[in-house]
Amino acid sequence: MSTTYTPWAFLNDYRGLAYSGSWPTLPEMFKITVSRYGERACFTIYDPERISLSYQEALKKVEAAARWLYSRGIRRGDKVAITGKNIPEWSVAYLGILFAGAVVVPIDHQLKNEEVDLLIKTAGARILFVDEDKYGYYTANPGSLEAIVSLKRGMGTYLYDLDGPEAVIEAAEETDLAAILFTSGTMGNPKGVMLTHLNLVSDCYLAQGTPLIILHTDVFYAILPLHHAYTMLAVFIECISVGAELVFGKRMVTKAILKDLKEARITMLLGVPMLFNKMLAGIVRGLREKGPLVYGLISGLMGVSGLIKKIFSVNPGKKMFRFILDKAGLTSIRICICGGGPLAPSVFRKYNQLGIDFVQGYGLTETSPIITINPIQRYKETSVGKTCPQVDMKILNPDERGVGEVIVKGPMVMQGYYQMPDATAESFTAEGYLKTGDLGYMDGENYLYLTGRAKNMIVTGGGKNVYPEEIENEFQLFEEIDQILVRGFVSDKRMKTEGIEALVYPNPEFRNEAGAALTGEEARRRIEAIVAEVNQRLLPYQRIDRITILEKPMEMTTTKKIKRDALSA
Repeated sequence: MSTTYTPWAFLNDYRGLAYSGSWPTLPEMFKITVSRYGERACFTIYDPERISLSYQEALKKVEAAARWLYSRGIRRGDKVAITGKNIPEWSVAYLGILFAGAVVVPIDHQLKNEEVDLLIKTAGARILFVDEDKYGYYTANPGSLEAIVSLKRGMGTYLYDLDGPEAVIEAAEETDLAAILFTSGTMGNPKGVMLTHLNLVSDCYLAQGTPLIILHTDVFYAILPLHHAYTMLAVFIECISVGAELVFGKRMVTKAILKDLKEARITMLLGVPMLFNKMLAGIVRGLREKGPLVYGLISGLMGVSGLIKKIFSVNPGKKMFRFILDKAGLTSIRICICGGGPLAPSVFRKYNQLGIDFVQGYGLTETSPIITINPIQRYKETSVGKTCPQVDMKILNPDERGVGEVIVKGPMVMQGYYQMPDATAESFTAEGYLKTGDLGYMDGENYLYLTGRAKNMIVTGGGKNVYPEEIENEFQLFEEIDQILVRGFVSDKRMKTEGIEALVYPNPEFRNEAGAALTGEEARRRIEAIVAEVNQRLLPYQRIDRITILEKPMEMTTTKKIKRDALSA
């Protein structure tokens, strides 16, 4: 590693004492943090009053859980599953499993019981930590599980009541598996991404080298599901790597989120495009209600603020628009980070104009997941960021635009898919680069620009490649649209050419000028007008040919992305 200053330089003081590998394991990292910031708040929830564990208190509970797991026969390399909502107990169980030398298998708590059953069986998990939603089912139907532990107090065997006799537990090494993360599409033959301690810990620290300055005084907010690679690494693991506080959000509802932001004085807000779109739409709506003169004046000032920030790296917006940020509950926010999907550049721009240091990143479950982040001082609004240190990224078979499949190497890249050697081999090039399945191009400063997923690409009658995600981005700030998905349809069977279709689910809460909910015909006319407006901004071969208005919302993942594979053409 470099001898110049880096955000992880402090680890040199612990090398040979607290750890001996190139990076600490996750338990070693947590213990280092406890030695530095043991008295600070670690895991916090408002339920409704503030309940918090310090780092020292959390460590005691984690070590007790590890001793109990050892007493139940769990040894280095064994698999232990966890499924549940975002609560402090989830994080304690996660760390307890790792402290026992075992491999954690985090499972989406919104999956059906039979889907969870399949993942437990596939991973060979011996013990399950579970919340109240599924506790009754698994105590009645344990299957091959040897024990079921509740993450909720008052429901049988409770996590915080666990302990075991002192024991010499064989600790995992940095190259050992830390977690198996199942990607979306769980039925049939589920893909379990194998990530080591080295993968996760290196990614955690290297992501801070973009530079992304994270402080021990920061307060992170866990509102997205912790089982997902994005939240697990970018919120949970990043937080405990520096001794910051992690506040657990309970509901993905804008009003509840804004209440938490104010009450807990959140400084680090990580979310997905849908969350940031809704928050910004609320801000814009409030400004428009002040009348066209005020709205025009503030919009002009926002433009000036953004220009100053971009050119001089000075952030005047925080003071200029404090009254707006305060009303939106964003006054305490130091940094917003968007991931988990494409964000419209216009949204990115407006947050920065308002004085918020807003960046976006990119990655996959298979890359632990972060491989690019936009530097706060040198961000590029149309890019998903600059490659993190030690990330070797290339574009495979670029076309005339320089667009091709993004491929990567680096210490954060997975070991493969669990017990799927053929799928693993197919995911790598002959030179050992991971094929991401994402299409994009890079500039001379190693900033990445995504155009879409390879499997979603549409080839028009004129032979042009169209990327649906680029078109969908144009609709992110229209409140009348709740969901939109762009895809190809066969426009000429004989010539085998594709047209472009937009599936649109209108926002059921949107009102017309009279304050009434839009009727079906009103919604259709408004959607058609929006599509016509956007079409004028698009290149001729990108324009939408056909609109389908949906009566029901499209199925989404827990990170609020539409499940494209669930839709039939």
